[in-house]
Amino acid sequence: MTNENDMAHEVAAETNGETHSGFVALIGPTNAGKSTLVNRLVGAKVSIVSHKVQTTRAIVRGIAIHGNAQIVFMDTPGIFKPRRRLDRAMVTSAWGGAKDADLIMLLIDSERGLRGDAEAILQGLKEVRQPKILLLNKIDRVKREDLLALAAAANEKIAFEQTFMISAENGSGCDDVMDYLAKTLPEGPWYYPEDQISDLPMRQLAAEITREKLFLRLHQELPYSSHVETEKWEERNDGSVRIEQVIYVERDSQKKITLGKGGETIKAISSASRKELAEILEQPVHLFLFVKVRENWGDDPERFREMGLDFPR
Repeated sequence: MTNENDMAHEVAAETNGETHSGFVALIGPTNAGKSTLVNRLVGAKVSIVSHKVQTTRAIVRGIAIHGNAQIVFMDTPGIFKPRRRLDRAMVTSAWGGAKDADLIMLLIDSERGLRGDAEAILQGLKEVRQPKILLLNKIDRVKREDLLALAAAANEKIAFEQTFMISAENGSGCDDVMDYLAKTLPEGPWYYPEDQISDLPMRQLAAEITREKLFLRLHQELPYSSHVETEKWEERNDGSVRIEQVIYVERDSQKKITLGKGGETIKAISSASRKELAEILEQPVHLFLFVKVRENWGDDPERFREMGLDFPR
């Protein structure tokens, strides 16, 4: 069996010994398009996406190969002014990811500009030593002169190494970002096998997929504090997998909304999640969803560990 070091040596031999690798933290305000961008750059879905703010809760690592470089993207939670314990844990996780990276990419929604949380993030970045690049997203929705003015305003506040204008949605400008990262990251062996696209355990990815479908279905009606855990995972003799998951909500009223009239809503969520999981796993999936009320689960350290977050005291 080939281990990771052997794989790195094989790649090095094919590229005259010059392989590059490194960790790139993607930070920005909530709903700036970070998860969409990571999925675009990796070329596969590794991070869930919804219109709901603070969808990403813990750092998700997506792994991309570009030429002789392995780029490990760290999709961090959106940075915003925290109000609750879960909020504080997410923001702390985001800044921690930035400080652990080789390079930081700040993603700004060009339509929103530097208002609100973006301004606070720029101030916070002044305390971070890593090199930084600026990505202006959604450029197809903003006039060129406004983009140039936004880029100038941001670069007045932070000494960015480079500024890119992109669209995470349609991929415009993303190849230029990948070219830059591939040549900028330090020389060194790859951290992961060539065919690995994420370090997220499959049980956790499955829970994230269901949480995404939950948010997409109940965008306005359900607080973002709902949580999904994969409790059972059974590989069956017929080549299928049986998965049991629990959706935790904080009140009986939220449970009723999640179930829907006659169980219609939970069936739709289960169907959408099962379909995507079957595509990812490339095997039949039997998915069983249960909804439980756990009041104040946001104050339970065990739930934070399940999400990959430190429990703030």
